[in-house]
Amino acid sequence: MATDFKGFPKELLTFYAELKENNNRDWFNRNKQRYKDVVIYPMCDFIEAMAPRLEAIAPMYIADPRPNGGSMFRIYRDVRFSRDPRPYKEHLACQFRHQAGRDAHAPGYYLHIALDEVRFGGGIYLPPAPVLAEIRKTIDSEPEKWAAVKNDPDFLSAFDGIRGDSLKRPPKGYSADHPDIEDLKKKTLFITRKLPSIKGITSPNFIDQVDDALQKATPFMRFITNAVGLPF
Repeated sequence: MATDFKGFPKELLTFYAELKENNNRDWFNRNKQRYKDVVIYPMCDFIEAMAPRLEAIAPMYIADPRPNGGSMFRIYRDVRFSRDPRPYKEHLACQFRHQAGRDAHAPGYYLHIALDEVRFGGGIYLPPAPVLAEIRKTIDSEPEKWAAVKNDPDFLSAFDGIRGDSLKRPPKGYSADHPDIEDLKKKTLFITRKLPSIKGITSPNFIDQVDDALQKATPFMRFITNAVGLPF
């Protein structure tokens, strides 16, 4: 089993640049083996190499290197209800979910690789209403712990705040002058670090940069994980 990762191949960037210009089934089918060789297999290697590192950071979270049903997101877009007819995603991504979670709306660590941006971090994406209500309740009832998360020196050095789409108005039960109202209005809560250059994914130390960010996300991820009633 691979425990070392030397970076993604440069051919991955070429593949996505060409996919962006040829996002159709004929081109993809002609390049399917190439997709496996320069995208799927390297991502599987990355996930496998991250598994022991993730175990040391957050043992309840899973790095599953299987190409199907594992941590990697599929390239196929769901176009049934979309005005965008492109059948393939023009980015590569994986999520290390909590072992209690079965879908992308569970707490997780995330890696996103696109030609215009590479980012990695963690959080929770559009959780169901009851789960989001628990997060808001915990922020409201434990303001000192929440402030400690946001003021943690490692957190501040690694991330540029807590992101996510927000409600236009305060959620029901919370006043507009609540000290943490901007966080309480969020429907998604995540933190990410951006790579200065996409070419950085080809560097042998890329995995170390991801590892470092995930370590520094610990106060935030612990708070969110516990807030939704799961062990960290």
